[in-house]
Amino acid sequence: MSRNVLCLLSTAISAALLGGCATITPVSGRFPDITPRTAQSGTAQGKQVRWGGKLIETHPEAHETCFTVLGEPLRRDGRPEPERGEAHIGRFLACAPGFYDPMLYRSGREITFIGRVEGIAHRKIGQFNYTYPTLAASTVYLWPTRPPRPQIREQVYMGAGFGYSPGWWYGPGWGYWPGW
Repeated sequence: MSRNVLCLLSTAISAALLGGCATITPVSGRFPDITPRTAQSGTAQGKQVRWGGKLIETHPEAHETCFTVLGEPLRRDGRPEPERGEAHIGRFLACAPGFYDPMLYRSGREITFIGRVEGIAHRKIGQFNYTYPTLAASTVYLWPTRPPRPQIREQVYMGAGFGYSPGWWYGPGWGYWPGW
């Protein structure tokens, strides 16, 4: 083999290996930039979308289960990303055929749907009338719970005399320990 062919082959293999590191989920892919808030006008009817967020309620019915969701921006892999600091992107209703257990699909869990926008529904949130875009979901993906963030503890010790703790020297009557 010529030197150019070997170089091209090694570049192709490297690119394939690096591409294999991308996260693929059942809700990965490209979708139109239509949010639940923009779909409230009714202009997105019939469009295929990917929406997700935090579950508010799960309602099993005779042949389908309907979900009320507080929409959030999604990462490229489809997972809701509440840490972006943005406001929610609107509430929506999603219905999928079959039974989804409300104990598993409980309030506060992260969920993503792929489906077709069917229209809008009017419901109340307290005394406020809210327009919900509705989604006929073909894919329902409940995300694993995120591990808890570690908490940093700091403690101040009061005491008499001088002392030494690993990395810290303190004088009479006070001290600081950065936690463990």
